[in-house]
Amino acid sequence: MEGDPRRVILFPLPFQGHMSPMIQLANILHSRGFAISVIHHEYNSPDPCKYPHLSFHLIPGGLSQYQADKSDPLRLFQLLNIDCIGPIRDCLGKLLSTHDDVACIITDANMSSSQAIAEDIGIPRIVLRTSSACSFLTFATLPLLREKGFYSHDLDSRREDPVPELPPLKVKDIQAMQFRSLDITLMVLSNIIEGAKTASGLIFNTFHDLEEPNLANLGEHFRLPTFLIGPFHKFFSAASSSLLAQDRNSVSWLDTQETGCVLYVSFGSGATMNEKSAMEVAWGLANSEQPFLWVVRPGLVQGSEWLEWLPDEFEEVISQRGCIVKWAPQQEVLSHPAVGGFWTHSGWNSTLESICEGVPMICSSFSGDQHVNSRYVNDAWRLGIKLECGFEREEIESVIRMIMLDRDQGQEIRERALCWKEKIDVSFKTDGFSSQPLNALSDLISSIKSSSA
Repeated sequence: MEGDPRRVILFPLPFQGHMSPMIQLANILHSRGFAISVIHHEYNSPDPCKYPHLSFHLIPGGLSQYQADKSDPLRLFQLLNIDCIGPIRDCLGKLLSTHDDVACIITDANMSSSQAIAEDIGIPRIVLRTSSACSFLTFATLPLLREKGFYSHDLDSRREDPVPELPPLKVKDIQAMQFRSLDITLMVLSNIIEGAKTASGLIFNTFHDLEEPNLANLGEHFRLPTFLIGPFHKFFSAASSSLLAQDRNSVSWLDTQETGCVLYVSFGSGATMNEKSAMEVAWGLANSEQPFLWVVRPGLVQGSEWLEWLPDEFEEVISQRGCIVKWAPQQEVLSHPAVGGFWTHSGWNSTLESICEGVPMICSSFSGDQHVNSRYVNDAWRLGIKLECGFEREEIESVIRMIMLDRDQGQEIRERALCWKEKIDVSFKTDGFSSQPLNALSDLISSIKSSSA
C-alpha cells in the first residue's frame, strides 16, 4: 500500500471459539499492511500485551454470571446484540473522529445488530463467520425445513432419514439444532443470516477444496463477495489468543508415549455435561485400554469444581495410561507424534485443526453448528466417526478401538486424514488454497473510500 495504511476495525465475540479466529484474522490483515483496531468486551478480554502491533479498545459493561451461562448460546447472542449497541456505536464514533483512514468494520456474524450501527454511521461492515460454510448454509435453510415439517413430532420415528435439501444431514441433526424454543432459535438465526446478507462481504475460516460442494448453494443465499481464506491457524497460531491457561505438562506427558497411540479428548471451551455422561466418558476411556490425554475444563461437569466426581478406582484402573489436565495447547497437542486420534465436540476451530494435522476424529456434538460439522466429518469427508448414541461407554469403547486400532475401516480413516494433511501442507507451501481469496479481500478493503471522504 502507498502512504498510510488503511485501518480495519474488528469486533469479536468474547468467547474462545469466536475470539481466536478473529484475532487470527486481525494478524492476517496486519501482515497484509492494514492498521488494525480491535473493539472488545471486558468479559473474556484479550491480552493486548500479546499483540503490540494491534490497537485495542475496551467497551464498558460486564456480563453477569447468569447472562454468561453458555447452556443457551442463542440467548447469550441476543443479550450481546442488545447490550453492546450503545458502547459499540460510541467507540466507533471516537475511532472515526480520531482516524481518517478507516476502511471498514469486521464483526462476528452473530453480532447482527452491528449492521444497523454500521449503516447509521456510514461505514461498510464485513462479516466473519467463525464456523463452516456448510453450517451457515444449514442455518439459512432452517426456515424452509420448518415449513416442510422437519421439526414435526411426526418425524420422530424417521430421525435417521436423510434431509434431501441438505445432504448428508439427517432429520435428527436438524432437530438437534433447536434450543429451548424453536421460535427463538429461528428468530435469532434469521437475524444473523439477514445481517450477513446486507453486509459488504462475508469471510469464512475454511477453504475451497473442503467445502466445494456447498459453495454454489451458498452463493444463492448470499449474493455478496464471499472469501474463504482459512484455515486461519495455518497463518497465525491460536495459542496466543487462548483465554484459558494452558497446562504444558500435557506435552511433557505426550513426549513419553509411543507414536500414534494417544487419544486426545477435549470438548472445547463452552460445552457442559452432567455427571452421568462424564462417568460414561471416563469408563469408556478406561475400558478401551488406549492411552489418553483428557482435557477436563473446570465447569465441564455440571455441579463440580473439577475431578471430585471421579471414583477412586478410576485412577487405579488407568494407572499411568491416562493424563487429565484443565486445558491444553491444542494445536501443539494435535501435531504431536504421539497423538493418533481426537475425540472432539466438533467445534469448527477444533475440526479444522484436526484436519490440518491429519488426526482422525471421534465426534460428540453438543449444540448448534457442531451437529452439522460432526455429520460432515462422518458422512461427507469420512475423517472420523460420530457417536450416534450420546455418551454410552460401550459405544465409546468400540469407536475408540475402531479409530485407534482397526485395520480396515479405521485404517482407511487414518489414511484419508493423512492425505488431507499432506494436501494442505503442500498447498500452503506453494501459496495455494487461501492466497487468491485473501488477495481479493485485501483488494476489496483497499478499494473502499476513506471514512473521511
